[in-house]
Amino acid sequence: MSPEGLFLNADSGFDAKVLRGDCFRHGIEANIARNPHSRTSETAEDTYTNPELYRERTAIERTNAWLDSFKTLLGRYETTVGNWLAFHFLAFTVLLFRKIPPEYKP
Repeated sequence: MSPEGLFLNADSGFDAKVLRGDCFRHGIEANIARNPHSRTSETAEDTYTNPELYRERTAIERTNAWLDSFKTLLGRYETTVGNWLAFHFLAFTVLLFRKIPPEYKP
């Protein structure tokens, strides 16, 4: 599978010339926030970060943090794809039920 055309949306912890260069060489579109504390980071003029797409990264990170609250999923002990998927579907179901307001719960 070719990485050409893939998209990387990363926070400022991944801001490095080497990573940006590798992404460019492999045809990966990098949307990496600039790290203001890094001396080796490229200047703001050299890089472009799409703020709207970067906000979408926050939703993904929040979902991953919610999933990390389920200890069964953290251990990654499941040896079959079916069991792994089943535990993730259970976790997503629990997360969905937590979002339903109390007045709608039976």
